[in-house]
This record gives sequence, structure tokens and C-alpha cells, in this order.
Amino acid sequence: MQPVEQAIITIGQLEIRYLKDGTANEGAAGMFELTVPPGARVPPAHSHSNNEEITYCLEGTLRVSIGDEVRNLKAGECGYTPRGVTHGFSNPYDRVARVLVVLTPDIGAQYFRDVAEVVSLPGGPNPAKMAEVMSRYGLILSPPTQARTTG
Repeated sequence: MQPVEQAIITIGQLEIRYLKDGTANEGAAGMFELTVPPGARVPPAHSHSNNEEITYCLEGTLRVSIGDEVRNLKAGECGYTPRGVTHGFSNPYDRVARVLVVLTPDIGAQYFRDVAEVVSLPGGPNPAKMAEVMSRYGLILSPPTQARTTG
């Protein structure tokens, strides 16, 4: 059987390609590939009230913050974020980072489509509209914090 090519959802410079939308199976685990170019604008630090997240680096290096720790995930390394823990990511390096993200239960591809719509509004992203979309899917914006780097 030939694999079905999934549509890429573009949010600024980020690309999300859903491989398994768990919301189609009543909230089962979901999985997507995330491509983060060097210096790309990324979402603010946040937590998920209902979801756990595993990030597995496929290529490049992705800087992830999970709680008060910052790690540089290289190809073959993974990070785990329990529900309710503040996390974020960035790519301050000179190569594209590509990661596989597993959410359980999944928030679904529609979340990313909704965010893409807000980001593409005239005048750029409206923080209040972005916060509304995030909260609708159980994401909670977090205030900036100091973190320590490891790895």
C-alpha cells in the first residue's frame, strides 16, 4: 500500500505534517513531523492541561525547554513533557531541525490550522486571538522564566 502524503500546515516558517491525527479516533495519540528552520519564530512557552508530549529529533538540533531545564536535542535524542509542565522550543543553529512529535491524547491538526489562520491575519498575529485559540485546545501560555542549559 502506498503511503498517503499529508498536507503540510505552514505557520510562519514552521511546517507541520500530521502523520496520525488522534482526534479522528476519539482523542488517541497523534503524531506529526515539525520542521523548524534556523531562527524561525516559534510559539511562546506554554503547557498542556490535557496532553503529554514526546519530541524525537530526526535531523539537526532543536533547543527545547521543559520545566526549568533547557536541552539541545540532536538526531536520535528525545524529550518528554508531562501534562501541565511549561515547555517551548527554538532553533538557534545554522541547520534546519526536523522532529517527530507525539501527543497523547492528541490536540489534532485542526489546532495548527486555527493557529495558521490567526498568524496570517492582516497586521500579523493578534496575541489575544492567539491566546483564545490556544486556550480552546487546552494550552496555557506561561510567563517567561530563567532556565538552565544541559546536554
